[in-house]
Amino acid sequence: MGQLVLAAKVTHVPSLMLSEAPGSLLRAAREPAVSSLRELGRRAKERGATCFVVFDTHWLSNFGYHINANARHRGSFTSHEAPQMIRDLRYDLPGDTKLAEAIANKAGDAGLNVIAHQVASLGLEYGTIVPMHYMNPDGFAKVVSVASPLFASFEESRILGEATRRAIDESGERVAVLASGSLSHRLWPNKKLGPEAWTSVASEFNRQVDLRVLELWQSRRYREFLDMLPDYATKCNGEGGMADTIMLFAALGWYDYRGTAEQLCDYFPSSGSGQVNVEFHVET
Repeated sequence: MGQLVLAAKVTHVPSLMLSEAPGSLLRAAREPAVSSLRELGRRAKERGATCFVVFDTHWLSNFGYHINANARHRGSFTSHEAPQMIRDLRYDLPGDTKLAEAIANKAGDAGLNVIAHQVASLGLEYGTIVPMHYMNPDGFAKVVSVASPLFASFEESRILGEATRRAIDESGERVAVLASGSLSHRLWPNKKLGPEAWTSVASEFNRQVDLRVLELWQSRRYREFLDMLPDYATKCNGEGGMADTIMLFAALGWYDYRGTAEQLCDYFPSSGSGQVNVEFHVET
């Protein structure tokens, strides 16, 4: 039998990579986020994780759910939206075809349109690459990346998350599940993308709701959070419809989840969006 050994909501903002450039003014601002991603990787390795399943809100699909089931993820990535921030970032990570196909099959049994792909030219998106750069740099664990469909319903993403947990439980893997995406995601307009944009949230309303969400998590008031999640995703410009967060909580058990939320870095802005790294502790 398999086991869920780590679950977390993580940031993947490209400014993390920009902060690594020599002399970067962002180094100090992004260091807590970078350090906490590395800490999550250390915890996953310590717990014997054999695979990361990443719900990636930067791999956006127009037609159904897709899973990268390649046995090896290898390439050099330059971001099409921000090539000045992520350029020629090499990655070489093992994949997990068996678990990817098991997730697709479980979701298919529940009525979803899900395809697990083995296509050598299908690379990873930076919603997976950036967290793995810090959490899994030596490829100690396999990687399965799951796309976020733009036109799926809230309930469909919940079904996909539940199917993921069933596939994990029936596998022989020790799995870390990551919701890779922002909290609120209203970005600054182009004309306001000066240096101050890196450290400010574009909407005070969004910032206040983000902070309230973190309070609910730390108080284990998950039912209240889940009941507000559809409105939160809509009114606070959720990245990928917050599909990653829906799938994460579904994999955790939805209303039945009672674990502790451990915030590993301060809430921080990036290009107007709200970001954080939080581990949702599970019994192992």
